[in-house]
Amino acid sequence: MLTEVTAVRYATPLREGGSLPGLVEAVDGRGTYAPYVMKFTGAGQGRKTLVAEVICGQLARGLGLRVPGLAQIWLDPVLGLGEPDQQVQQLLKSSGGVNLGMEYLSGALGFDPLAYDVGPAAAGRVVWFDALINNVDRSWRNPNMLMTGGDLWLIDHGASMIWHHNWRTAETAAAKPYDASDHALAPFGPDIATAAAELAPLVTQELLAAAAADVPDAWLVDEPGFDDPDAVRRAYVTALLARAETIHERIQLPQSPTGQQRKGATK
Repeated sequence: MLTEVTAVRYATPLREGGSLPGLVEAVDGRGTYAPYVMKFTGAGQGRKTLVAEVICGQLARGLGLRVPGLAQIWLDPVLGLGEPDQQVQQLLKSSGGVNLGMEYLSGALGFDPLAYDVGPAAAGRVVWFDALINNVDRSWRNPNMLMTGGDLWLIDHGASMIWHHNWRTAETAAAKPYDASDHALAPFGPDIATAAAELAPLVTQELLAAAAADVPDAWLVDEPGFDDPDAVRRAYVTALLARAETIHERIQLPQSPTGQQRKGATK
């Protein structure tokens, strides 16, 4: 289950994100305040971006990859009345109800492939995971990874599972290759075979169902072709389970890595 909190203050927009996420302060049922990076249902990409964030984030956690903690953030649209920025004000007004929050990693730095080393094993796990969820947004131009305490953290999975924008293609999506030639970790010689051997057996129906169960019903209702939110959840499970078995055979990496593992690489 995702943590449930209530937004009490909008601090600042994080304009590097296309969906205009914001840093907010929220409080849980015990009165504990904490900062979150908040993504909004009223953003242009829509609620499916948030669905992908939850399923992929929880799946990554189940596979032992580092991702920020996720939360359901209740937003009262009134919070936007005092915002001077018209764009932010409109976003807050249109996002009343349940939104998505991600734990704010204070002091974290954006991953720079020229500044950090990543070993083949760690690179292989991330590339394999991205192939599983068909993440098209982890390139060297926009790595969507953070470094803190010497550890690599994965963020921003909203552009994953693109088949859920057209469920009629979901069945054939499992058979499609994954082009990792532009992946931020491709230069580090990712060990895909070892990653597949370690991670694929962990992608069970139970793990996927648990990840999908964390998606709020409000983000799944009225999906064309489905009777109810649980039917949509089962569709996500089916698509990812089918892809997990053989996706490692269809990951397309550069013929010759442009970088090389260096001493001190993250394992």
